[in-house]
Amino acid sequence: MSKWDMHNRTTQEQGKRNRMEKLVDQLIRHESLELKPYKCTSDKLTIGIGRNLEDVGISEEEAKILLMNDLARVDAQLEKMMPWSSQLDTVRYEGLMNFVFNVGIGTALKFVNAMGQLKDGNYDMAATELLDSRWAKQVGQRAVEVAEQIRTGEYQ
Repeated sequence: MSKWDMHNRTTQEQGKRNRMEKLVDQLIRHESLELKPYKCTSDKLTIGIGRNLEDVGISEEEAKILLMNDLARVDAQLEKMMPWSSQLDTVRYEGLMNFVFNVGIGTALKFVNAMGQLKDGNYDMAATELLDSRWAKQVGQRAVEVAEQIRTGEYQ
C-alpha cells in the first residue's frame, strides 16, 4: 500500500469517526444516556444509550470490559478502606478482590475477624473464618476456592 493510499485511508477513517461523533450526540439526545436499567417505550429492559438488553444483550467483550471496570473499582475501594491489603501477595490479594467483588466492600468490612486475621498474616484462620459464614453456605464452591487461595497463596 502506497503512502498516498495509507494517507487516504486514514483521512477516510477520521472522517467516519467525525460523522459517528455527530451520530452519537444525536442518539444521546434521542435515546438519552441511562446508567441504570430501565424499561423503554416498548417495555424492553434497556441501558446506556438505547441498548435493548432483552433482545441484544451484551457481547463477551463488553462483559469483560464491565468486569475490568468493576475490578478497578474494587481495587480502589481496597486501597482506601483496607490499605493493609496492598501488603498481601498477589494471589491472596486477588482472593480478597474476588470476595469483595462478590459481597461488596461494605459487607466485607463486616467480616471483622476474617479481615483482622488476613491483615495479621494469619491466613489459616482468615480462611477458616470465611468458611464459617453464611456467605460460604450461600456461594458454596466459590467460598472454598477463595478461602484456599487465601490459606495457601495459590490459585485453586
